[in-house]
Amino acid sequence: MTIARTATPSTARAINDRLALELLLSHGPLTATELRELTGLSRPTIADLLERLQRGGLVAMVGERGEQRRGPNARVYALRADRAHVAGIDVRTVGVTLTVADLTGRSLAQAALPVDPAGPPPDFADQVLRTLLACAERVGARELHTVAVGAPGLVDPATGELSTTSRLQSWHGELVTALRAGLGGEVILENEVNLAGLAEHRVGAATDRDTFVLLWLGHGTGAAVVLDGRLRRGFSGGAGEIGFLPVPGTGGLPGTSSCDGGFHSLASGRAVCELARAHGLVAGPGGQDAPAAEAAVLAAIAAGPAGEPFLDELAERVALGASAVTVLLDPGCVVLGGEVGRAGGRALAERVAARLARLSPVRTEVRAGTAGGGAVLSGAVLTASDAVRRDLFGGR
Repeated sequence: MTIARTATPSTARAINDRLALELLLSHGPLTATELRELTGLSRPTIADLLERLQRGGLVAMVGERGEQRRGPNARVYALRADRAHVAGIDVRTVGVTLTVADLTGRSLAQAALPVDPAGPPPDFADQVLRTLLACAERVGARELHTVAVGAPGLVDPATGELSTTSRLQSWHGELVTALRAGLGGEVILENEVNLAGLAEHRVGAATDRDTFVLLWLGHGTGAAVVLDGRLRRGFSGGAGEIGFLPVPGTGGLPGTSSCDGGFHSLASGRAVCELARAHGLVAGPGGQDAPAAEAAVLAAIAAGPAGEPFLDELAERVALGASAVTVLLDPGCVVLGGEVGRAGGRALAERVAARLARLSPVRTEVRAGTAGGGAVLSGAVLTASDAVRRDLFGGR
């Protein structure tokens, strides 16, 4: 990296520091010589940089490494992972999962708090806050610099407030309020599918794509839109609310307060379970939600030829939503995520791709998501980690 000639000394130092910190983050421990080779900076500049970062508590010497030459061993420097801690929270209708991570994004402690949607305890939001603080204390985190929360519904980009598009529990909003009141650091609220899309972009199936759409198939349906490397939320945070998309075959139309009659009615967890039963497949325990739908898809794949009619019809349904996305956005790639997309894997993705090719004139690759069952939580940690690094490392 080269420094612009018009940069002031303080600006040049800040740019060099940020570059070195990003390299230590991505490469792990490095010697001064390795940093010099990677940055193109001079030996004195690297020496001053390392001394400055050690004084600031961001870098520490962690050992020595024998060089292929005479002389003393080279000192090895690493990012101080304990310099700051972050947390990610995944909010669902059936409970909350959370994780506390260090500056590098490495998870240090996790917890899950299930809740009965029909009768959540009145202090559930406070229970989540206490659990989060207990996890942080257990790993030696005196405070949490940033917490990112993934929740269903629309998050207003202007205010950061949650507005739901369905009948969600009141504790969803209460949780964000409790976190902001009980924590000293920043609390970032984001739609949960958007966070899953971030995870697929950074560590999952779309790492090689700057433009793609994640189609979320779980308890409900949704989409994360990434264009030119940026997550697009829309004017009111509603980009990707594909559950409200009017599609044929539902026998009705969605409304402002309910996505029944939209794409949701064809591809939600409940709809997938009903489709499985119609094909003689047994859904999982409960028989209505995302885990049951996931179990049904896995059972269909395991059944071989006997499960193919179910997979074929499911792919037809998913392709309807995917087609609308492709003709409007031309993303070039659609990733199938959520419990159903993950369970369907390549078998479902290939079927959707074949049907999509007949529905849309836009050439589109369809991939199965690979960020895993914790995609929302992974995206939350990535979001929180980005925020803390901007603060500590400088830059955008």
